[in-house]
Amino acid sequence: MKLIDIVVPCYNEEEVLPLFVSETNTVIDTISGYRFRYILVNDGSRDRTLDVMKTLASRYGNVKYISFSRNFGKESAMYAGLSASTGDYVIVMDADLQHPPAMFPQMIDGVEEGYDCCALYRAKQEGESRLRRFVSKIFFSFQNRISDVKMPEGAVDYRIMSRRMVDAILRLTEVQRFSKGIFCWVGFNTKWIEYKNVERTVGTTKWSLWGLFKYALDGITSFSVTPLRFIAVLGFVISLLSFIYIIITLIQTLIIGVEVPGYVTTLCAVLFLGGIVEMSVGILGEYIGRIYMEAKGRPIYIVSETNIDDRSDYNF
Repeated sequence: MKLIDIVVPCYNEEEVLPLFVSETNTVIDTISGYRFRYILVNDGSRDRTLDVMKTLASRYGNVKYISFSRNFGKESAMYAGLSASTGDYVIVMDADLQHPPAMFPQMIDGVEEGYDCCALYRAKQEGESRLRRFVSKIFFSFQNRISDVKMPEGAVDYRIMSRRMVDAILRLTEVQRFSKGIFCWVGFNTKWIEYKNVERTVGTTKWSLWGLFKYALDGITSFSVTPLRFIAVLGFVISLLSFIYIIITLIQTLIIGVEVPGYVTTLCAVLFLGGIVEMSVGILGEYIGRIYMEAKGRPIYIVSETNIDDRSDYNF
C-alpha cells in the first residue's frame, strides 16, 4: 500500500488538535489501499500543544511529532515536516479544520490521475472580514502581475504532492520562505480544486492584519525584483523631469530675469523628493535584509525533541 504523510504545522493548537486527529481519522478510515501517517510539527507553542501531541502519539501508532526549540514560523514548520516525510504522497494542511479532511478522496484521485500535485483554492472567502478579503484579492492580483510565478486567487497551502515534487521543494533551502510561491515555482503538473471555506470552530486565528502584510511582503520580494526596477524607472523619470524644469528655468531667467522662488513650490518639491527617497531606501532595505539573513547561513529550524528516532521508526 502507498504511504501518505500528513504534515501539520501547529502553533498553540492544544484545543483543536485532538478534534483534528479524530475528524481526520474518520475520513482516512473510509479510504482503502493507503496507509496514513501524521507528522505534527510544534512550532514553539506557548500552550500544551506538545503535551497533546505526545498523548496522541501514545494513543495512535501512526502519529509522529517534531517540536522546535522556539517559534520559527509556519513556513519552517512545513519545511521540517516535508524533510521528515518519506511517503509516496505528502499532504500539507492546517490543524484548525479550516482545511477539511473530507477533501482527501478527491485530492488523492487527482494525483492518481497523473498530477504531481492537487491543490485547493477558495473561490469565496466566507467568514472573513471585507477588509481581509479585499487585501487578499489585491495581493494575488499584484503578485501575479509582477512575478513569473502565478497563483490562483484564494490559493492555500492545503495540497497533496508526489514524492518527486516534495524532493524538489526540499532543494530550496532559503531561510525566509514563501511556500505558496515555492510550490508554484518548482513547477510540475498541478490540479486545482475549489473548496468552500470552513470557519474555525475551536480557538482563534493566529494571523493578524500586520502579520498578513508581512507575509505578503515576503511573497512579493521572494519571487520578483519588479519593485527594484520600479525604483530605477521612477528615478529616471524624476531626473528627466528635473532636467526639463532646469532648462525651462534657465530660459525664463535669460528672457524675463530672475524671479523670487516660491515657498510652496520649493516645499512641495522637497517633500515629494524626500518621500521618494525614503520609499526607495525602504524597498532596497527589504531586499538587502533578505540577502543579509540568507548570507548568515543559519538553519531553517532547530528541533528540541521528536519521537522520530531514525528511518526504522517509520515502519509502523
